[in-house]
Amino acid sequence: MANRTLTIIKPDSVRKGNFGKIITRIEADGFTIVGIKKIGLAQKQAEAFYAVHRERPFYRDLVKYMASGPVYVAALQREDAVTRLRKLMGATDPKKADKGTIRAEFGESIEQNAIHGSDSDDNAKIEIAFFFSESELTA
Repeated sequence: MANRTLTIIKPDSVRKGNFGKIITRIEADGFTIVGIKKIGLAQKQAEAFYAVHRERPFYRDLVKYMASGPVYVAALQREDAVTRLRKLMGATDPKKADKGTIRAEFGESIEQNAIHGSDSDDNAKIEIAFFFSESELTA
């Protein structure tokens, strides 16, 4: 059964003009885009979205980075969406990501790693609802 996940094409990817290359890879892997928009994350939005990491040492830098420029947020759908996107993205650290993954090809560092993807079906629902109303999503 098809389910959904959220991705964010991060500021470093947008700045370098890699959005099109990344979204093409996602679609080629069988994902359907059910919602997409280009936004500038305000500091407060970034803080709220990454609140789960509030106690982690990288939280402040992550929030600052994610608010540093435009991002694309997209709700994606396919069978086993969360697992498939995480495999396509590769390890958080681009240096440790498998060859051919998005992060291996486009990521710069653990922080500036090109792309975000939900880490569970439950979080995917929460993250999609953070950026999209149900009326903005198509089947």
